[in-house]
Amino acid sequence: MQRIARLIALVALVAVVPVTAAAPAGAKAKAPEAIISLSPTATEMLFAIGAGDQVVAVDDQSDFPADVPTTDLSGYTPNIESIAGFEPDLVVVPDDTAVDQLEDLGIDTLVLPAATDLGDTYAQIKRLGKVTGHLKAAKKVVAGMKADIADLVDQVPDGDRPTAYYELDDTYFSADSSTFIGKLLKLGGYDNIADEAESDGSGYPQLSVEFLVDSDPSTVFLADSECCGQDAETLAARPGLSGLQAIANDQVVELSDDVASRWGPRVVDLLQAIVKARSQL
Repeated sequence: MQRIARLIALVALVAVVPVTAAAPAGAKAKAPEAIISLSPTATEMLFAIGAGDQVVAVDDQSDFPADVPTTDLSGYTPNIESIAGFEPDLVVVPDDTAVDQLEDLGIDTLVLPAATDLGDTYAQIKRLGKVTGHLKAAKKVVAGMKADIADLVDQVPDGDRPTAYYELDDTYFSADSSTFIGKLLKLGGYDNIADEAESDGSGYPQLSVEFLVDSDPSTVFLADSECCGQDAETLAARPGLSGLQAIANDQVVELSDDVASRWGPRVVDLLQAIVKARSQL
């Protein structure tokens, strides 16, 4: 539940902290030599564009690629003194919580909130490329992603669109089509059952067992397989769910929690999993 609340909060920030307005304070022509990333998504972007050698520390949730300099720094509750101890000249953050304090110390910041669509992801990768001196490589990464995604979309079968349930956690929080996740489901050829649920406008409604049973989705995507130990067997063991067609037809897809929640270069892997499931129906 805590990670869902955090996700909703980060997405809500997009409306007030657009990436184009989040340039480092007093941006210099010289590329930063000591970068701290307090966002796992930004960490993956930095290493994908070849800026890894400039990264001196990343937050405690950043664990990809394998050689990232993980520390006990937190992107949720930033410790300004600990951050300053690394003597960074740029800190990449997921929201503006620590921006004023860091900039008071003369440390430049770049706010990269959760992307709302693929366009945001591409823009953030190129933004990091420009700031770090790796714009050419960033553009190459984006071009590769676009080509891979176009290829995957071409593989989506024509015809009726099956329904999908995308589970964020085992309390039945899901994501409707207004969210990044929901847009990927649409690209992958699915109709999203969460679109018919009562919503508070966040894009992340909490469904019920009754709603899930009535909707009887063709495919279930579990984005809580690692955090919460969920799989087809545990799903079937929940009261009332054993009769779902997705369970009967072996259409319960266990996703990597990290790939499912970090909307950087590996969104291609997430869409690939969605398209693969669609092709098996």
